[in-house]
Amino acid sequence: MNQQTCRWTMGRLVLVALTCLVTHIGAAQDAPKPVQDPQIAGALHQISAQRIQADIEKLVSFGTRLTLSAQDPSSIAAGRGIGAAREWIRAEFERYSKDCGGCLEVKTDSFTEPPADRIPTATEITNVYAVLKGTDPAQAKRMVLVTGHYDSRNSDTLDVKGDAPGSNDDASGTAVSLECARVLSKIKFPATIIFLAVAGEEQGLNGSRHFAKIVKEQGWNLEAVLNNDIVGGDKSGEQDHSVVRVFSEGLPIAATEQDVRRIRGLGGENDSGSRQVARYIAEVGRTYDAGVKPMLVFRLDRYLRGGDHSAFNQEGISAVRLTEFREDFHHQHQNVRDENGIEYGDLPKFVDYDYVAHVAGLNAATLASLAAAPAPPANVHILVKDLENDSTLTWDASPGAAGYEVLWRATANPEWEHVQNFGGATRATLKLSKDNVIFGVQSVDGAGHRSLAVVPTPER
Repeated sequence: MNQQTCRWTMGRLVLVALTCLVTHIGAAQDAPKPVQDPQIAGALHQISAQRIQADIEKLVSFGTRLTLSAQDPSSIAAGRGIGAAREWIRAEFERYSKDCGGCLEVKTDSFTEPPADRIPTATEITNVYAVLKGTDPAQAKRMVLVTGHYDSRNSDTLDVKGDAPGSNDDASGTAVSLECARVLSKIKFPATIIFLAVAGEEQGLNGSRHFAKIVKEQGWNLEAVLNNDIVGGDKSGEQDHSVVRVFSEGLPIAATEQDVRRIRGLGGENDSGSRQVARYIAEVGRTYDAGVKPMLVFRLDRYLRGGDHSAFNQEGISAVRLTEFREDFHHQHQNVRDENGIEYGDLPKFVDYDYVAHVAGLNAATLASLAAAPAPPANVHILVKDLENDSTLTWDASPGAAGYEVLWRATANPEWEHVQNFGGATRATLKLSKDNVIFGVQSVDGAGHRSLAVVPTPER
């Protein structure tokens, strides 16, 4: 054998050895675009801008939906006030349930809110929701939830008489919950989906706070909350109808002092459960072209403002807020009027119904993807007993999972960049320094449905 042939043979042997090594540990690659689920894609085609418009116009027809407004039988019969709106929402959920053979369990959560700044006298507040129970006994306790608030207000938070149309804020979000219930109730999912409409948001997040406390006290396994508030795509000249903002908390409100120390020590300020939900929505947006692109905003909410998702965050539940790109404040919390050439009031004519339909599609695809996926892996750890440049992760097997993927990204990057498949293994070693990247692990079923990612905690 001559020298050139020898060099070529040795090079080939080295290449074969490296190929075997990569095959053994799993080939790293850029995060792939998951394949669409035909059932989910088909459901998105059923979302109707016309139905959404009808829902919003119906909610506006009740005159005012102020939480303090009338809810006595005569007002309900006359079709005015919060009580009439509540009964209509409940009837819609019940109608969807009838259409799917009773697949939805329609419920109300009523309570009396004591007097407070925006509640002058004790007031009954009612949340309305529908439950699409999961079909897999092992996974049905896993839940995902979509919500919007059905109450409204005008310039005065105590004005029980004046009109408060609330088309964008937040009939649009309520319409998203209703439309998601209508189209997704036709499909069976292993996990459970809850479609919620809350009241009391404008008076102080009362409805969502009460519901979130129930979730916490009863120990529901609620993996993600999608709060849609002001998703009407107001037809202002500078609106970007191709984008919907997704707000998510960084440092969890419910974090203990020990949690905060751990987060600071590991550089985990950008890896709360809510941030993982936001990243999941972004990935779903790339998988299913709903017509609107998620814009991740790593902030609890708009600057110094709040919404219903934060009530869930307060209880340690991962929750995000979806909101149009640019709000028009002439059309929020305003009496309907013309003044100095400016038209005020939250009227239906300012809503872009196609935009709301796109947002509903993004919500539906996210809910369906999560409900179809296996449970996220539990007890995800990264081993730190020994100082080494390799990184070893371990986790527990998840019901319904066919395999697991390890994700990672540079610490300064907002979204997952790389993925490595480890099949059915529950332990993985990567030739990457834990000092330089953030890791996550997600479960995958045989059809390619992926769970939320879980960031590992240290195990000594």
